[in-house]
Amino acid sequence: MKIYTHLTEVQRYHIYLMEKQGSSLRFTAKIMNRSTSTISREIKRNTGKKLSP
Repeated sequence: MKIYTHLTEVQRYHIYLMEKQGSSLRFTAKIMNRSTSTISREIKRNTGKKLSP
């Protein structure tokens, strides 16, 4: 059985910084010991675009 854990604020910030530096998703995932899809979803989820009510 797999155990899933949420990303911490620090991890999210690291993803943000690595994306801004131009690091690939695979490299970021490898450094953080996370799957590439986790990193990809986090970037898509937190692009700063919010829907207006």
